[in-house]
Amino acid sequence: MTSPLYALVDGNNFYVSCERVFRPSLNSKPVVVLSNNDGCAIARSNEAKALGIAMGAPWFKIRHMAESHGLVALSANFPLYGDLSDRMMSLVAGLGHQQEIYSIDESFVDISGIPGDLVKRSRVIRERVLQWVGIPCCIGIGPTKTLAKLANHIAKTAERKPGSYPAELAQICNLAALEPTARDAVLAATPVEEVWGVGRRIAAQLKEGGTHTVLDLARMDLATVRQRWSVVLERTVRELQGQSCVDLQDLAPDKQEIACTRSFGRPVTALEDLSEAVSEFASRAAEKLRRQEGLANQVLTFVRTSPFRPDPQYSRSIVVPLRRPTADSSLIADAALTGLRCIYKPDFLYAKAGVMLMELQPASVHQGELALEEGPGEERDKGRLMGALDGLNRRYGRGTVLLGSTGLEGDRRRWAMKQERRTPQYTTRWEDMPVVRT
Repeated sequence: MTSPLYALVDGNNFYVSCERVFRPSLNSKPVVVLSNNDGCAIARSNEAKALGIAMGAPWFKIRHMAESHGLVALSANFPLYGDLSDRMMSLVAGLGHQQEIYSIDESFVDISGIPGDLVKRSRVIRERVLQWVGIPCCIGIGPTKTLAKLANHIAKTAERKPGSYPAELAQICNLAALEPTARDAVLAATPVEEVWGVGRRIAAQLKEGGTHTVLDLARMDLATVRQRWSVVLERTVRELQGQSCVDLQDLAPDKQEIACTRSFGRPVTALEDLSEAVSEFASRAAEKLRRQEGLANQVLTFVRTSPFRPDPQYSRSIVVPLRRPTADSSLIADAALTGLRCIYKPDFLYAKAGVMLMELQPASVHQGELALEEGPGEERDKGRLMGALDGLNRRYGRGTVLLGSTGLEGDRRRWAMKQERRTPQYTTRWEDMPVVRT
């Protein structure tokens, strides 16, 4: 039987790297990508990290670096990131037998039993991703998913901080190919908090007990780990010891709840503006629901003011049950708006709202019922309508076709997010496509 072997491929500083694909002038400059409403840093270039900018740093606290250090701040451009992610993942899949897309910039690949030099094979894939997509990445290889993720961290750190690990581990690190003494030295040089699944609280507890490095954790007694912490941490220790406990997933499991929430670009007071926002959030949640071929039984709507402002505070949510399970945008939006009208209070400065679809079920197990109030084939036609709506938005870009209740002013709506620094959607919007002129 072939022993398990996994590779984790991760795009370096992914959002920043995506921006640099079409703006090479940003190379070697400190760059941060900001969250929705340009609030805080959610991605940093190596140059920005060198300036001491932490993940999640509020923009208003670091904006002075634009003058003093040439820091470039960009609004998040998720359509661009998603498209480049798809392109990268399609190439990464060629590394092995089976792929699990773990996040927008990470994927595990099963490389068990593949003959030859795996580092050389990985380097070919890495160079192909860089040449064809423009995204630099690092690859970690290990006999378990936890060790593969750890190897990826080592590969990244060895490249970014020369001297932290042996130079040959930069970019591509194969822990499975290291001699036991060399592997132990690498694990001993890695802080315990870098282990996948070891959070800040558990890391602090481990350090209090004298477990400071990954090697320390890997050598812990399994029964003690289970008794002192949990079976989850015990599984992590087993993985560090080379025992594969976490299998590869072909498909991500269907979500049990689907939410769409946004902070507003500026405070909103009017019910009309809130209704437009809630209607759009409901439509986007319904689209996600149809994508996993599900139906919702309940719709939760919430609104809240900003806890960071001195204004009067208000926060409220409500759940509206649907008459029958559905993925129809108009029915879900109607339920969300019904809830909004119940909880809305005038004279408050609302900062955020959202919609959550609950009690989800597969569309395949839906039991039909006699709908006397509907004409023949009406439910079927609504399904076809939703399919046509999704198809148009996939082809021509999100937001091409919307419910009328979402408003007709696009980004000019009062509640629209601030994205003052967003770059063009180079690959997903015809108007933004670069044009080469000779």
